[in-house]
Amino acid sequence: MKARRDGDVLVEDGNGSIDAWRHPHHDGTLTLSEVRGEIVLDHVDFSYDGRRTILHDISLWAKSGQKIAFVGATGAGKTTITNLINRFYDIADGKIRYDGININKIRKADLRRSLGIILQDVSLFTGTIMDNIRYGRLDASDEECMEAARLVGADDFISRLPEGYQTMVSGDNNNLSQGQCQLLSIARAAVADPPVMIMDEATSSIDTRTEAIVQRGMDRLMEGRTVLVIAHRLSTVRNSKAIMILDGGRIIERGSHEELMARKGTYYRLYTGAFELE
Repeated sequence: MKARRDGDVLVEDGNGSIDAWRHPHHDGTLTLSEVRGEIVLDHVDFSYDGRRTILHDISLWAKSGQKIAFVGATGAGKTTITNLINRFYDIADGKIRYDGININKIRKADLRRSLGIILQDVSLFTGTIMDNIRYGRLDASDEECMEAARLVGADDFISRLPEGYQTMVSGDNNNLSQGQCQLLSIARAAVADPPVMIMDEATSSIDTRTEAIVQRGMDRLMEGRTVLVIAHRLSTVRNSKAIMILDGGRIIERGSHEELMARKGTYYRLYTGAFELE
């Protein structure tokens, strides 16, 4: 089997799901390895301008299916870490590996296709509900889009809309609530079916009641995937395998909720309200 020598790329199965890494070799042959969703940062430093270091010696290991949380004040480096995993920027020192592959060897389009992202600010475009969900995977069938919506709990409100999945929404989201828009973004991620999910402040601007609904949808989406979570509301990260506390671009504490509470350090003070994130 011949291949272009342009780095590791993704192979899809017959249903369009991300299935395997394809590794081209110098002799023109290929080998395949399973996409597991394992992310490793190994002594990563980063600077935007080459002068002031933003991240200092960041090391972490997110194994397949684990939920890893990042907590810290604005500017601590949380979002920068996820931007580096997406290769929006390249690191100054250290390595980032995805399933053991240096991400510099993965074509950016394929890397990003394997990473689902849910942000605080949802972008919908003018079109139907169905079209907006299908944007997660353009070749998804209507049934696959509806199944994704049912999985994350969006089907309940969609079915009550005047035209159901054919209801038109505008690009400025003015005819849906913020929680409904967020559920659509989660359904969009579900239909894409990525092995790794990045959730950046996904519920920080939603009221507590709506957050519970959206959180249930995210919990369903996260099952069986590697998940990297950035959150100000610490109640959303309690069940993480590991919680990383960042300050000034450094990981100053790490551990499970129980371990960090027992240490009575920064996380403990944040959780008990001794001081708040800015």
